[in-house]
Amino acid sequence: MTKQQLNAPSQTPKRKAIALISGGLDSMLATRLIMAQGIHVEGINFFTGFCVEGHTHAIRKRDQDKQKRNNALWVAEQLGIKLHIVDIVEEYKSIVINPQHGYGANLNPCLDCKIFMVKKAMAWLEEHEFDFIITGEVIGQRPKSQRAVTMPIVAKRSGAFDRLLRPLCAQNLPETLPEREGWVDRSQLFAWSGRSRKPQMALAEKFGIKEYAQPAGGCCFLTDENYASKLQDLWQARGKRDYELDDVMLLKVGRHIRPAPTFKLIVGREEGENNYLQGYRRQFTHLKTVSHGGPLTLLDGEASAQDLDLAARITARFSSGREAQEVIVRIVTKEGSEWETAVAPMPASEIPQEWYV
Repeated sequence: MTKQQLNAPSQTPKRKAIALISGGLDSMLATRLIMAQGIHVEGINFFTGFCVEGHTHAIRKRDQDKQKRNNALWVAEQLGIKLHIVDIVEEYKSIVINPQHGYGANLNPCLDCKIFMVKKAMAWLEEHEFDFIITGEVIGQRPKSQRAVTMPIVAKRSGAFDRLLRPLCAQNLPETLPEREGWVDRSQLFAWSGRSRKPQMALAEKFGIKEYAQPAGGCCFLTDENYASKLQDLWQARGKRDYELDDVMLLKVGRHIRPAPTFKLIVGREEGENNYLQGYRRQFTHLKTVSHGGPLTLLDGEASAQDLDLAARITARFSSGREAQEVIVRIVTKEGSEWETAVAPMPASEIPQEWYV
């Protein structure tokens, strides 16, 4: 080694963190805080199929003024960081179907979900030689996964342990590795707790962040009561707790009507939904009014001739011919048979409320 090399100043390698980016304000702020301390941060977002911002807004015309962006991508763009989107649809099934810690709101496996996400992030971290993980969690913000007693469970069961840093509430928690090692200045982190969003909004203003998704963040359909009811109905009808990505997407679209245990109708509510359902017509028996403007209806399950007549009458009920004596409906089976039938639209009073899933 030369004298010049001996006298050269030592260079500390720049530390790297991977941030779980949901698309909400909390993860955006947590990432921004750590970036401000000179840490190289990249984002990671896990695609489960249940969190698709803008999906229904893009389909329905009445929602055309609502944002259709992917909020996680948008947040990464605003922060100027690289975002890794990882497909975990198949792996995630076991979490939804059989969560070890049970469900939170409706069918949301929130604690198991957080453990799973952090575990996946930890595996990514090790593979790409990053140093620690960032999340936007705040103690007391969510009733099941973000509590003082559950946060250590997430850190332990995910295998992240003290490499998991929660910048927004770090001062309420034991020191993590990045803090002890001096990679991150603990005094510049926060001790937030509770459900108030005022601190987040104030910090966003300080950072000059003018636009963001709803402060609570999150986009999971499993927390939605109506969506969860449709998923439970699907499981009950099929006699098993399972789903495919097409199921996940179709549960977000149309009126779901189950006239019998053996079949369900998915009735388009407007042109945008009809156009979307067109993409599935080869997979299902489907019905469409011919004599009047009306919905495209998918039939999921097995139906007799009598069932098909009932399905045609229900389809006619939601057409512009609902007051007509007769509406012509085209029926195309998934096997390819096709015919037209004239039916009397079913009065709304004859469709029991319990048929609506």
